[in-house]
Amino acid sequence: MAKVAREDWKERIRDPKIECMSRDEMSTLQSERLVRQVKNVYENVEFYRKKMDVLGVEPGDIKGIEDIGKLPFTTKEDLRDHYPFGLLAVPQEKIVRVQGTSGTTGKLTLASYTQKDVDVWGECVARALTMAGLTSEDRIHVCYGYGLFTGGMGLDLGARALGAMAIPMSAGNTKRQLMCMEDFGATAFACTPSYAMYLAEAIQEEGILDRLQIKASINGAEPWTEEMRLKLERMLDINSFDIYGLCEVTGPGVAMDCIHHKGLHVYEDYFYPEVLNPADQSACADGETGELVFTTLAKEGMPLLRYRTKDLTSIDHSVCECGRTLPRIQKFTGRTDDMKVIRGVNVFPTQVESALLSMGGGVAPHYLMIVDRENNLDVLTVMVEVDERYFSDEMRKLDELKNRVGAVLKQALGVAVRVKLVEPKTIQRSEGKAKRVIDNRQL
Repeated sequence: MAKVAREDWKERIRDPKIECMSRDEMSTLQSERLVRQVKNVYENVEFYRKKMDVLGVEPGDIKGIEDIGKLPFTTKEDLRDHYPFGLLAVPQEKIVRVQGTSGTTGKLTLASYTQKDVDVWGECVARALTMAGLTSEDRIHVCYGYGLFTGGMGLDLGARALGAMAIPMSAGNTKRQLMCMEDFGATAFACTPSYAMYLAEAIQEEGILDRLQIKASINGAEPWTEEMRLKLERMLDINSFDIYGLCEVTGPGVAMDCIHHKGLHVYEDYFYPEVLNPADQSACADGETGELVFTTLAKEGMPLLRYRTKDLTSIDHSVCECGRTLPRIQKFTGRTDDMKVIRGVNVFPTQVESALLSMGGGVAPHYLMIVDRENNLDVLTVMVEVDERYFSDEMRKLDELKNRVGAVLKQALGVAVRVKLVEPKTIQRSEGKAKRVIDNRQL
């Protein structure tokens, strides 16, 4: 099936009243919801009442969205400290589902949802699917994991709200994925970008691209570059879209890019975004990179004030070419906790990915960063797969490629790296989130 014409995407807006609302109207809506939410959490969540009391802030001090800076921050550590149900704003019997993510301590980061929260979540994902040109006539192959992870359930709820067919495959068993994708006539698929590349490789190897009806992919849950999106689109002759969300706020459906790919539109009627300087928490101007912070304006079960995501991005409040007035956040440069400081230089995995994809051949976009400390100095080794088309047993050619990769990475990262070229398919493929960094330093 050929791509749907790009102009068709531009006209598909699920809720023009909200998605094309004027800035003044949106600020009024946000202010009403924020005032109501602050009163709600102060009266019903002991954690926030104590936080606000320490700051000397009362609900009456919040007159509108312009006062959001007076409110306390919330962190992932706060959620873990109050695990599992210490941040509820409603009685437990009103909670109809929970979702969670694994944590380094063994305890989950748990989020709780009322039925209204679930309905809002599904509506936001439906907006995103509409943004990707999908309608009730489409069949969406969901290969995000189901279970406590929000990916599978979020796309499932969105498909349901859209009236589309959901194909709940979950992750794994790639041959079965491809068989069902073909047999069921899937027109779109949803998974992490790293698994999307894995599927694309498998589709090409099996030679079944012409038998598939896929026209779009919805990819998120990990940072990825514009170069990877373009490569995925070329490999499968589809349009790929970047969806963003996080369990603590709601799951996928917080933001998504449109066909113009100039940032991810944030559904700010439900999730108010701030981009703040990580050092002093001052507001960043449009275009300046900072930490993304969200306040859930209408969530009932576990509302959050100024939740620090640790995701690094910038924001743009100008009107998009698609007609939406929703602000756009840019693809993430990384996370504050993903960043590695190598000999005083800040390094993000996405920089490595972008540099490798910019080379135009010779290496595949599969890599692993390994950080060691030798003689009190940081050493960064990047394992890179040689592209199958360029693989050669001639040491001279491999040495030339290794030197070229090293030069490209040094220019991109600002620090010298050791390059280790490995054979195709050597680096382990992930069916979930890709593991890009191993830090062996005792920091």
